[in-house]
Amino acid sequence: MARPSTLSVVICAYTLERWHDIENAVASLRGQSRPADQVVLVADHNDALLDKARGAFPDVTCLPNTGPQGLSGARNTGVAATTGDVVAFLDDDAAADPAWAERLMAAYDPGDVLGVGGWVEPAWQAPRPSWFPEEFLWVLGCSYRGLPRTPTEIRNPIGANMSFHRDVFAAAGGFDPDMGRFGADAAGCEETEFSIRARRTAGNGRIVLEPRATCRHNVTPDRVERAYFRRRCRAEGRSKAVVSRLAGSGSALESERRYVTRTLPRGVLRGLGDVLHGDRSGGARAWAIVEGVVLTATSYGWARLRQARWPT
Repeated sequence: MARPSTLSVVICAYTLERWHDIENAVASLRGQSRPADQVVLVADHNDALLDKARGAFPDVTCLPNTGPQGLSGARNTGVAATTGDVVAFLDDDAAADPAWAERLMAAYDPGDVLGVGGWVEPAWQAPRPSWFPEEFLWVLGCSYRGLPRTPTEIRNPIGANMSFHRDVFAAAGGFDPDMGRFGADAAGCEETEFSIRARRTAGNGRIVLEPRATCRHNVTPDRVERAYFRRRCRAEGRSKAVVSRLAGSGSALESERRYVTRTLPRGVLRGLGDVLHGDRSGGARAWAIVEGVVLTATSYGWARLRQARWPT
């Protein structure tokens, strides 16, 4: 695979309620040390948002989602409009650090790299709850404890901060429109299914994490509620069940097995140790880890049972 030289960035947006966030996302791309060659903003079946974006961002290609409503359809619309050798994705409520694009592109130096993901830091818009464990920052779409902090091959990147060589889309197709978020719901894992499919199509290609390619992902007050934590864990279980059906449980759960057997037990012990050192909230973090595992696993199990009883 040839070393890429041009970069297109896709931002998918669905609501005017995030307008200030969208402005910040676009501004962060304008301030890159290595500017993107093209920025595409896709409005997900929202004409008012599209009209406002076209007026506000004359240097951005603003398009309507021509596919099914939802994040996967919007991403596919964006990919179809891009021209760069690499297609990167930045969430509409995220802001890229100034060296983000430069570091993503540098990670494509080896010829077998299919995709590069970056690090996603939480930008707390409300005080972080003392019960919230670092191991479950994925609930908020952010990088979590247990991920490598040095460049490493991974199964899939986090959707808020990821990129792929455009040849991958030509070979493997786009994101599955039956997966991913629809508006404000809590579904996900479309990037997991796509990454598994891309690696299988390429044969010997790699997807890597470049932790220095950082963005900051807004965490709104509603997302620090325990109800959101529980809803997101259940949704993750259902989404992983869909990936397992499409890609096989071996590929779908290869990262999760290490996470559950190594990272989470250490997190529980760390929380209990914090209690012994006078931090009572450590017990709450340990319990949140246990609760999150039970909710996710139970939801996954029920979804797999339903698939077995009513296959599609």
